[in-house]
Amino acid sequence: MKKKLIYGIMLTSMLFLGCNDEFLEGENSNVLTAETIAVYADDYPALLEGSLNGITSFIIEPFGVTGGRHYDFGQKAVDIWMDMTCGDMALSGSAYGWYNDTANLITPVDFTQEENEIIWIYYYRIISVANTVISSVGGNDAEPESDDAKRILGQAKAYRAYAYFYLLQLYQRSYDPAQEVLPFYNIDTYSLAKVPAGDIYDQVVDDLTSAIELLEGYSRGTAKNLIDKTVAQGFLAYTYAAMGMYPEAKVQADNLISAYSATTAGQLAFPGAGSGFNDVNTGSWIWGYDLTEDLGHQLIDWWGQIDCFTYSYAWAGDHKSIDDLLYSQISDNDVRKTQFGTGTAALQPINKFFDPGRTIGGQYIITTDLIHMRVDEFILLSAESAAKSSNEPAAKTMMIDFLTPRVGAAEASATITPLSGQALLDEIYLQTRIELWGEGKSYLAMKRNQATVTRGTNHVYRAGESFAYDSDEMSFQIPEVEIINNGLINGQN
Repeated sequence: MKKKLIYGIMLTSMLFLGCNDEFLEGENSNVLTAETIAVYADDYPALLEGSLNGITSFIIEPFGVTGGRHYDFGQKAVDIWMDMTCGDMALSGSAYGWYNDTANLITPVDFTQEENEIIWIYYYRIISVANTVISSVGGNDAEPESDDAKRILGQAKAYRAYAYFYLLQLYQRSYDPAQEVLPFYNIDTYSLAKVPAGDIYDQVVDDLTSAIELLEGYSRGTAKNLIDKTVAQGFLAYTYAAMGMYPEAKVQADNLISAYSATTAGQLAFPGAGSGFNDVNTGSWIWGYDLTEDLGHQLIDWWGQIDCFTYSYAWAGDHKSIDDLLYSQISDNDVRKTQFGTGTAALQPINKFFDPGRTIGGQYIITTDLIHMRVDEFILLSAESAAKSSNEPAAKTMMIDFLTPRVGAAEASATITPLSGQALLDEIYLQTRIELWGEGKSYLAMKRNQATVTRGTNHVYRAGESFAYDSDEMSFQIPEVEIINNGLINGQN
């Protein structure tokens, strides 16, 4: 009973942990600090397990930061903000206004917007709890002996790296290791002032490299919501690519390609066999969440914003559609073109993301699953990395193999074979945007490829306008609350 009580306290407390002196210095008696946990960790290992489970739950928690805002539901909320900011996801109808400021690109340029605050608090809370766990098992340089201790430390480091990776992508305009960008807390360093991006990237690489070693041999079974070695490898591939270290990125991407089966042509779009990105047991999914009825997810969820077959904003008038200019670049023979609707559901993802019951507005308690990472991302990233590492033959082979199930062998070869140089890179970037539409990865690809994006005609706001990857509108702002409470923050990036 005592273990259960302490475990419950930890799960509740972690939701209130923030980026602040009180938590890091142990002055707040309302939360369990690293020092408190360390004292009891041997007798009550559920304390550490509870912290990790708390992060896992927080990543999909409705109202997790604000307690009441309908676009506050963890990582998938950030995914929508990123997809909408880079323009591949069009707000094509607005009835309730939740995404108006993001679609109008007000949020990225106005530090008073609450979206900036939600993103900031979300990731720094994860960092705070991860730091607590890491400290409790011996610190950054700990070398645990038991399998459980290795797993706990490996998962905590992976979570910390995940959070810092996204903060770097969102709050820095472009990769510059010398630029001071974010406050930094890694147990050994506690800086309220912004530190150089290179210091944080070094921590992310170190954390993920260590996590991969610590999680070697660990099996999560069918629980894909838990971080294992392959999830850490995925984030390391993305991190290396963001840093321009493409040979290293390709190594990590290829590790995943050998570990998972690619999404089949039938799975890509309804009515194919096993179609719909709604089942965590799909063989290509690396990281995702099995939403079950007992979790009670309803409107305040990614599905509550995207899927017209769910009781959702998408059904009620806040339509999220593929940018029509991007859609026009999908081959007519491409099965992915059928992912998007026509008529009254024009360009909405009704055949990619859908409740299997397929009754308009029908799913109330959400049991369709959430995707965070799949192997097809790394097929594309491996090809991109090969092309950027002077290995165009390998990149072409991968792209032809990738496109063949989507457009047929003849068209795949005819599309890719003549390309070289920037034209090949442009095609890989285009295919990345098409393949991963709605999955929160187009923004990362835009930054990585230093692209300029031009919006089509089906946006409620800013239709037809173009934005470079490093423009003011393409990155987020350190929020007002941090500026007010942290006297060592001196302006935006």
